[in-house]
Amino acid sequence: MAILDVLVYPDPALRVVAEKVTVFDDKLRKLISDMWETMYLSKGIGLAAPQVGMRARIVVIDWEGSRFALVNPRITEEEGEERAEEGCLSFPGIYEEIARPNKIKVIYQDEYGCQHEDEIEGFLARVFCHEIDHLDAKLMIDRLSRLKRAFIKKKMERKAKAAV
Repeated sequence: MAILDVLVYPDPALRVVAEKVTVFDDKLRKLISDMWETMYLSKGIGLAAPQVGMRARIVVIDWEGSRFALVNPRITEEEGEERAEEGCLSFPGIYEEIARPNKIKVIYQDEYGCQHEDEIEGFLARVFCHEIDHLDAKLMIDRLSRLKRAFIKKKMERKAKAAV
């Protein structure tokens, strides 16, 4: 296994839409394994391939023992709305209240190409939505007011400059 670098905003790769996975081979399974290892080491509960510089529609999620490796996930239904605090490995130290659906239906493939459909509720639905947003180049700051978004962008840009 290999630990991958988690990209931090304002890295431009976070704004690239991920491409559909069409080959389900050992290389894909190795990437998913590396993503698991990276997510656990980073103390995250979800990680999307674009966050590690890969343009593939892949997400890994582990919440309270429920593990999901989602390939080509697509939300087909949303129900309700709930506001809660979210964080993101690509925005270290930033936590903001964000509105998300309380219940979703999602269709995805596993690492072998088998299709699955699940109904997900509550906090886990929030995690699914957050990670799937990454595949479409949407970040949690895109769901904030213009003023909060501008404040966080400046803060993250200052951190990036200080790190160089």
